[in-house]
Amino acid sequence: MQFDTNTLSTLATEARGIAIDGVVAAGYVGHLGMPLGAAEIGAVTYGYGLKVDPAKPRWINRDRFVLSAGHGSMFLYGWLHLAGFDVTKEDLSKFRHLHSKTPGHPEYGYTDGIEATTGPLGQGVGNSVGLAVSGKMAESFFNTEEHAIFDYNVFCLAGDGCLQEGVAREAVAFAGHQKLDNLILIYDSNDVTLDAMGEASQSENTQHVYEALGWEVLVVDGHDLDALKAAIDYARVAKNGKPKLIEAKTEIGRGIPEVAGTSGAHGEGGAKFAEASINALGLPGDPFYVSEESKAYLDSLKAERASASAAWDALYADWKAANAELAQTLEDGYANKLPSFDELSALVSANEKAAATRASAGAALSALAAKLPLVVSGSADLHGSTKNYLKEADGDFMPDNRKGRNILFGIREHAMGAIVNGIAYEGLFYASGATFFTFSDYMRPSVRLSALSHINSLWYWTHDSVGVGVDGPTHQPVETMASLRVMPQLSMIKPGDPEESVGAIIAGLLRTDGPTGLSLSRQNLPLIETVPAEERRKGVLKGGYIIKKEAGELTHIIISCGSELSLAVEAAEALGDGVRVVSMPSTFLFDQQDAAYQESILPASCTKRVAVEAGVPDSWYKYVGFAGKIVGFTRFGLSAPGDQILNELGITKDAVIEAAKSL
Repeated sequence: MQFDTNTLSTLATEARGIAIDGVVAAGYVGHLGMPLGAAEIGAVTYGYGLKVDPAKPRWINRDRFVLSAGHGSMFLYGWLHLAGFDVTKEDLSKFRHLHSKTPGHPEYGYTDGIEATTGPLGQGVGNSVGLAVSGKMAESFFNTEEHAIFDYNVFCLAGDGCLQEGVAREAVAFAGHQKLDNLILIYDSNDVTLDAMGEASQSENTQHVYEALGWEVLVVDGHDLDALKAAIDYARVAKNGKPKLIEAKTEIGRGIPEVAGTSGAHGEGGAKFAEASINALGLPGDPFYVSEESKAYLDSLKAERASASAAWDALYADWKAANAELAQTLEDGYANKLPSFDELSALVSANEKAAATRASAGAALSALAAKLPLVVSGSADLHGSTKNYLKEADGDFMPDNRKGRNILFGIREHAMGAIVNGIAYEGLFYASGATFFTFSDYMRPSVRLSALSHINSLWYWTHDSVGVGVDGPTHQPVETMASLRVMPQLSMIKPGDPEESVGAIIAGLLRTDGPTGLSLSRQNLPLIETVPAEERRKGVLKGGYIIKKEAGELTHIIISCGSELSLAVEAAEALGDGVRVVSMPSTFLFDQQDAAYQESILPASCTKRVAVEAGVPDSWYKYVGFAGKIVGFTRFGLSAPGDQILNELGITKDAVIEAAKSL
C-alpha cells in the first residue's frame, strides 16, 4: 500500500475521536491517554505496516499485535474497527458494557484480533516474547528451502508502566539473550505514569538499558508518521539477531489540551472535556465518525491485505503438496488434535519402583515429547531438580538451534509464565514451564491470566511438600495448593504415585479449555498397587476414584492425594474391611464429574470421612463435611529431614487412624 501521510494523519485524528466516543459511551470512564497519544502509532501499524487479513483473523502467518498497556483498550478496539476486523460501531458503543466484545481490558478468545489478555502491566511484553519464540520455532520446524510459510513479526505496544514491571524486564532480558529479531516492541514513551510525571519514579536511560540487554533501539517522534514508517519498515526486515525497541516519544492525551502531556491524561481526567475535544479535533458530532475518504483508503487496504494472504494461501498449498506429513503435524497442532489417552499412555512405560512424582512425570513428558514433535518444555534454571528436561527433543532452544524444545528461562519465573502463555496464545506448540512449587507465587499473575484466558499452559511445579525436608519452610509450600485450588478454570493435579503422575501429564496435554498445574513431590513415593497401573493413570481424568475398595460394609472413607496417599492406604488397612480410600489428585476434575459418578465415589450415606494432606486443610471441608476430620496443619514447615517434619506436624498413619476412630 502506498504510504499516504495525509490520509494516515486523518485516520489518526478520527481514531482519537473514536476513543473519546467510546469512553463517553461507557459513561465517561476509561483510559484516554494512550489511545490519543499513540494514534499515529496505530495509523502506521494497523493503517499501513501490519501483515494481517481482517477477513482471516487467525491466519497463521499474520503479524501478531499485542497491546501490553491493556488499559488503553480503546486504542485496540478503534484500530481493529478501522482496519476491518469484526468490531462494529455497535461494538464500540458498548465499550465496557456487560457481555460486549469491547470489555474494559482486552480479553483473548472473545474478539477477533485480540492476541492476548492484557491489563496487568508488563504481561503483554512477556506474552509477545512467547509469541516470538513460537514464531522462531515454527520457522525452523516447518519452513523449507523451497517454501517459507512462516515469517511473521510480533508487535507489542507498551508504556512506561509496562516497562517498569519486573515481568517485562525479565522477559526483555530473555528476548535479547535469545536474539529474537522477529520481535518489535513499540514503547509509547510519554514520560507519564498514573500518579505523577515519570521522573518521580524512573530515571534510567531506556536506550542504553535495552542496548545492554541485546536490543537494537530506534528513537523517533511518535507523532511523525514518516519517522514511524521508517522505523517500522526497518524493524520488520532487519534480521540481525536483535529484537527491536522503537522508543516513540509521544504526548499523552494529545487532542485534549486541558490535560495533554500530564498525568491527568492517563485515566479518566480528560473525559469531561470530551465534547469540546471532538470539536477541537475538527470532527463532526457523529459518534465513531470515519470520513468517506478514510473509508475508501481502508477498503483499498483491506483488499490489498486479502490479496497478500491469498498469495500466501497458494504458497501454503504448494508447501503442503510437497510436505504432506509435515502439513498434517502443523494442522493437527493448530487444531489441538492429539492421540487418545490410551494411545498416549501406551507410549509411556510402566513404572517398576518407587519414585518421586517429579521424576516419573518428567520421564513421561520426555517419552511423549519423543513422539509428539510439538511438545516443548522449559525450566527456570532448575532442570536438574524439576526433572522435566526432554531427552529426545533436539536439545536446547537457542539462537543457533531453533529446533531445540528445551527452553532455558533462567531464574525468571514470572517471565517464564508470561512466555509460556504467549506460546499457548499462538496455539501451535504445547508448552510447559517448571520451577519449585513455592516459587509459583513469583508467577501467579501469569497463572491467573492463563486460567482467565482458557489457554492450555502446563505448569510443572515440584518440591510440593514439607517432605522437601532440610531446605526448610521457605521451600515448603504448605498453603500453595489450597490457594491454587480456588482459582477458577485452573486444573490442579497432585498425583499420589508414579502411575498417577503419568496420567497427570497426559491429562494436562489433552486439556484444551484451560491450564493445568502439576504439584509434584521431591521425595520418592511408592507404587500403590491396590488397583492396576492403567486404572491409576485414568483415574486422574476423573479427579477422584477408589484406589482401595472396602472389603465389607462401608463405614469410613479416607480421602487423600500426593505424598500422603500411601499413608491413607496404610491407615485403611489397619482400620479394617469397612474402609474405602479415595485418591483425589484433582478436586477441579472431580467437581466436573456428574452427580452419579460423585455419589459412586463419595456416597452421601457415609459421613465418617477423613481427609489427609500435609498442608492447610481448607480445601477439604467440602468433601468431608462438618462431621468429618482433616489431618493437616495450619502453620509453616520446619527445617529438618522430611520424615521428622511429618512426624512433628502429625502427618502419620496413627494420626489418620485416630481421626477415623474418633468419628
